[in-house]
Amino acid sequence: MTSSTDRIERSILLKADASRVWHALSDAESFGSWFGVKFDSGVVFAPGRRAQGHVTYPGYEHIVFAVQIERMEPKRLLSWRWHPAAVEPGRDYSDEPTTLVVFELKPVEDGTLLTIVESGFDQIPPQRRLEAFRMNSGGWDEQMRNIASHVAVPHEPCPTCGRAPRYLPRSAMKPA
Repeated sequence: MTSSTDRIERSILLKADASRVWHALSDAESFGSWFGVKFDSGVVFAPGRRAQGHVTYPGYEHIVFAVQIERMEPKRLLSWRWHPAAVEPGRDYSDEPTTLVVFELKPVEDGTLLTIVESGFDQIPPQRRLEAFRMNSGGWDEQMRNIASHVAVPHEPCPTCGRAPRYLPRSAMKPA
């Protein structure tokens, strides 16, 4: 049985179809724009691949964002493993267990229900466990707001592939 501090779960109803939400999750550039990550050149989300970049939030630019993509089921599920709250400069977290993050999409009448579950905190070393849980719990609250804003922004065809939507930053939108 898992404890109440082993997992974080958040759900949000997004006013966008599953294709639009899937693109925001599964395309590295689109994901980075709302999650606050500038990925290294050529990063592609695919099972078994590592995706790495730098956090773009002011004051946190020193943090390397690194995930190992586990599963991708188009318009349904994306999962990865990472080291939660790995924010201490110069510290090597590679010997610590990772947590599993699962994004699950469910089409509903008014859009897409997105559920995010991060689990495995009970395996994190005791001296970091509660702080990692607290930091990521607050982080997921903010990321839910970020993706909601991101998928609500008008879009145009992706200049790279021409198919999937490319989301415009709010600064590119013309005032009404």
